[in-house]
Amino acid sequence: MDYLWSPWRYRYVAAGVKDERCIFCAAADARDDSQSLIVLRSRKTFVILNRYPYTSGHLMVVPYAHQATLAASELETLAEMMALAQRIEQALETLYHPDGYNLGMNIGRAAGAGIAGHLHLHVLPRWIGDTNFMTTVGETRVQPEELTTTYQRLRAALGT
Repeated sequence: MDYLWSPWRYRYVAAGVKDERCIFCAAADARDDSQSLIVLRSRKTFVILNRYPYTSGHLMVVPYAHQATLAASELETLAEMMALAQRIEQALETLYHPDGYNLGMNIGRAAGAGIAGHLHLHVLPRWIGDTNFMTTVGETRVQPEELTTTYQRLRAALGT
């Protein structure tokens, strides 16, 4: 049997669930953006790296307001989310040159939302062949870049 070690996940596993607070609200309130992986702060929303990304450069655009649905969100917030998604697409293009992008929201637990109570938009760069043997059969994702490197590169590309 082959093993793929991911020691950086140990902190997550060892910590367990300590706080029932929304992870997005906690990140927005944190004082250290590099620790919470917030790449950019805007007026109504912020951009944060996914701590367990599907691909390198997997970002999320998150409103500060803790709302679960589009209907509950302000139009100005939703417009800012799309404007940031456009800006992210340009930054990802410059840094990673992907073959395409996935943008999506899972609204509600039945739709696959991991954080069902707080709306967020995933922005993922994609490459032809990035769903390979490891992902499909081994149910493992191999990231070519550490999160700290991705964080620094994206902050610079987004002009923060």
